[in-house]
Amino acid sequence: MKSDEFPLLKLELIGAVARVTICRPAKRNALSDELINSLRRCFDNLPAEARAVVLVGEGSAFCAGLDLSEVRENTTTEAVLHSRMWHAAFERISFGAVPVVVVMHGAVVGGGLELASACHIRVAEESAFYALPEGSRGLFVGGGGSVRISRLIGVSRMTDLMLTGRVLTSQEGHEAGISHYLVQNGHGVDKAMELAQRIAANAPMTSYGVMHVLPRIADQSIQDGMVTESLMASVAASDPETRGRLAAFLDGKSNKVRVD
Repeated sequence: MKSDEFPLLKLELIGAVARVTICRPAKRNALSDELINSLRRCFDNLPAEARAVVLVGEGSAFCAGLDLSEVRENTTTEAVLHSRMWHAAFERISFGAVPVVVVMHGAVVGGGLELASACHIRVAEESAFYALPEGSRGLFVGGGGSVRISRLIGVSRMTDLMLTGRVLTSQEGHEAGISHYLVQNGHGVDKAMELAQRIAANAPMTSYGVMHVLPRIADQSIQDGMVTESLMASVAASDPETRGRLAAFLDGKSNKVRVD
């Protein structure tokens, strides 16, 4: 149900999966300040039982980007603070409590693509399309896109999108590396829930390592990364839940690796 604490969002707990729905369909879920702050509070206050999140957008689009009406009069200082507000909110997703699977359909544009890139697993429906129209509007990405999107598709592809206004189809975006899964229209939520339920069954410490440590290893030198990996591997292996899972596996009480 909707909460006064999280306006423009709907939060549901389905087993161990929290489903968060952006509810601003009349504006194609454009990101207003109110919505950004709601996302930050929501991901800061997920139900304790949640082990994964599915993020979806209500209506015809996942998210059509920044609500431009809120920044047209910003001074330089205000623009910097506005960008940093987005960074803080999206960091609660990318470095939050649990992994996030996002369903992308319709417009995934500008800030909408930045939001999607902050999630850990991206499921696209065939209706999805991607663009970074900031260049034609005299803007620059401000929600972390220069860091996250460029790592998904490369600086060269991002340069093309921003300079030319090029729009990628769902297939082109999938081939470029935006989505992990591409499904038929109307099947995105089911696929995301399937993946989230599988993720929710993982050991929390392993999920933590993948979310918080793996990206930082990618930023380190090879030798520093090796040391960080060893430390994280030690923490995960010594976690009580991991020990219980290993014992179950060795005693033949757990499933082997699945092949899909």
